[in-house]
Amino acid sequence: MDWGMKNRLSKIIKPKDGHTIMLAVDHGYFMGPTTGLEKLDEMVKPLIPHADVLMPTRGALRNYIPPETDIPICLRVSGGTSILNKENLLHEGIIVSMEDAIRLNVAAVAFSILVGQPFERDTLLSFTKIIDEANRYGIPVLAVTAVGRGLGKDVKYLSLASRMAAELGASIVKTYYCENFEKIVETCPVPIVIAGGKKITEKDAMQMAYDALQAGAIGVDMGRNIFQSSDPVAMIKAVNTIVHKNATPKEAMEIFNNNKK
Repeated sequence: MDWGMKNRLSKIIKPKDGHTIMLAVDHGYFMGPTTGLEKLDEMVKPLIPHADVLMPTRGALRNYIPPETDIPICLRVSGGTSILNKENLLHEGIIVSMEDAIRLNVAAVAFSILVGQPFERDTLLSFTKIIDEANRYGIPVLAVTAVGRGLGKDVKYLSLASRMAAELGASIVKTYYCENFEKIVETCPVPIVIAGGKKITEKDAMQMAYDALQAGAIGVDMGRNIFQSSDPVAMIKAVNTIVHKNATPKEAMEIFNNNKK
């Protein structure tokens, strides 16, 4: 691993504790004006001081995020379908060139793979192409192990997808939390962050983040469970304390309530 790759990874995974809190705001690439992100700049600006990494699309980055913003960027580089295309949802290909990612000065790129669907080969081959191009310039790749139709969030499937992503060259894997999550961590040779997924209660999201870290995850990559919270700033502050200060869910909930407007 060369200096550039190590340097970029150190911006994502904080050396002081080996953890990270990533703020995912890339939903518009297939969901359009997602609830909470209708005015992305107004939502994201007060959240950035409490996140380690921002995960947007290139359009969101150029149109909503000021260039002087001091936060590492993990750029979404896969896409190609929308929520209207139910049959082929997440049949994703490459939507950003590595040259454009470099122009945007990214710390990492993110690509979704879908194992267990008829089109899995397409996403995996595009994924490896992105890895080859990114590694040429010392840019880490975050593999997002998406869950397709009929595939539950179970340890057997997620450990398969996570291990495959690592074996194909991912530097970090983003996957869903599930029962026996420690088995996914134990069989994946690269760091794992958990996806927040659909909106759940603040209490349940904090418990999920805590349980994932206890099972060996290095952090979270949350979106809707932060920006769709009843108080997004209070929520990201609370999650931050779980990730970086070893707070319990009860302690984090107290922080949420104390900071809630």
